[in-house]
Amino acid sequence: MATHNKIKKLNAGRDYIADHFQGQLCLSDIARSSYMSPYHFLRVFKDMYGETPNEFLVRLRIEQAKKMLITENLSVSEVCEQVGYASLGSFSSLFAKQVGMAPTSYRRKLWALSSEAYRFPAQAIPACYAYHFLGKLTK
Repeated sequence: MATHNKIKKLNAGRDYIADHFQGQLCLSDIARSSYMSPYHFLRVFKDMYGETPNEFLVRLRIEQAKKMLITENLSVSEVCEQVGYASLGSFSSLFAKQVGMAPTSYRRKLWALSSEAYRFPAQAIPACYAYHFLGKLTK
């Protein structure tokens, strides 16, 4: 069982990832924020949260990208850069693996729900409805 102190250290590492997910992160910097060695941090993080720090980072980035594709009028390349990826190909592959469709398809399905009178879906469809509806489309 994890001690209170260990949980606080892990939460500090997780918060560090969440606060810096848009930039380049390395395991040693994240572990340092938790006052642990990188390998110990990796093992304990996985045991505590059921995912590695990298899996957590990818999930955060993809969730942010989904929001941005719905609410922002940015190109997929711009979204890719803003969530911390340098390679559009890597971003698109990870997005498709996590969401079940490519970023452009995800956006297109949402835009098909909106009227032509609007410039982008955030003006016509509340994000909570869009998330719910798109979740059903990908299953």
